[in-house]
Amino acid sequence: MEELSRDDKREFMENLPEIKANERFCFDCHPQVPCFNQCCAELTLPLTPYDIMRLCRHLGMPSQEFLTTYTDMQIIEETGFAMHTLKMNREPGEPCPFVSPVGCQVYENRPSACRAYPLGRGTKLTAEGVAERFFLVHEEHCHGFDEGSQRTPAEWFANQGLAPYNNSNDQYMRLMSLVQASGKPLDQRLQAMSRLCLFHLTSFRQMIEKMRIFAHLELDANRKAMIMEDSLEGDEACLAFAIDWMELVIFGQAEHLKRK
Repeated sequence: MEELSRDDKREFMENLPEIKANERFCFDCHPQVPCFNQCCAELTLPLTPYDIMRLCRHLGMPSQEFLTTYTDMQIIEETGFAMHTLKMNREPGEPCPFVSPVGCQVYENRPSACRAYPLGRGTKLTAEGVAERFFLVHEEHCHGFDEGSQRTPAEWFANQGLAPYNNSNDQYMRLMSLVQASGKPLDQRLQAMSRLCLFHLTSFRQMIEKMRIFAHLELDANRKAMIMEDSLEGDEACLAFAIDWMELVIFGQAEHLKRK
């Protein structure tokens, strides 16, 4: 599938039917649906830092190996941040590398866009926080709408375990929005630092120790310990800290991080 620009993606979302937060829709996906697995091919699937963190841990694969093997990368012109998209297999039908005849092989840690389907979630940073809109993706081949439970977008997201994904993705979106609003995309040095901090948590932890970063910040002992812990919870804490750290480095101050 041809790579879409950010403007194209925005236009694509805006052309989808919007569904209100309290509106219900009928959808289910399981192996008995006739189109099972058909949506897992020919995708332009962006992967957020949180998506990549979860997939690396699921596969037991170092981040650099994962990114080289499974993703393509481009730099977002407006911000200077990296965007990774999942590589489809180079074979007829271009299937997702993680799909099998019996379903998704990384289902427990599948990316946020896969979890949200058939909903699209648009977000915007406002003075009150993150504002969200929901869009219904109803593809011609999909029979998931023929049966199933009636749910609101919030109920669907809860059913699909999206809360930690959306929380991290919203934090990352906020950082990108702040950079874009400043009119100053990251220079090459900050681009390299952002890629290390956001996509290579093992290397970021090594940098924390080498540069004695904690010594210069107001952080409680529990948060420090969790950031350095080799676990899913530790990775989540480390990524959240990495986003805060990049905000501090870029702007000299951060909403959730203070220098001593």
